[in-house]
Amino acid sequence: MSGGAESSTGRSAGMAAAPLLLAGLFCAVSPWVLHFTGSQPSLVPHNLVIGIAIAVLALCFTAMPGRMTGAGLAIVALGAWLIVSPWVVGQSPDMGVILTNVIVGGLTIVLGAACAGLSLMSGKKRGTRTKAART
Repeated sequence: MSGGAESSTGRSAGMAAAPLLLAGLFCAVSPWVLHFTGSQPSLVPHNLVIGIAIAVLALCFTAMPGRMTGAGLAIVALGAWLIVSPWVVGQSPDMGVILTNVIVGGLTIVLGAACAGLSLMSGKKRGTRTKAART
């Protein structure tokens, strides 16, 4: 039987993962929405793959938030990579490409850290309940 605190933490992680899913989907389609497929062809598959990875990890948070602490930290790393990737992967990026990746990367870092923290809290609550049930 699931307790109220654990289910509320799971709901909170789901609420943090929903905007993370949208950020990942926007990152995946941003080369076509912002029309930098011609000016930055190397960033097109990069943003597509990174965006899909963020979206899939966000979906995993909604399914089982208590077991996704490590994935939350991976999302934070993906967000940091999104911020620096226009200069590493792209060739002389323009302001639109830079702003898009910096904003989406910053949101990904903040929301990924929130998901990791919430899943860590959920895991600790589950661990204390398990220990209490054993004694």
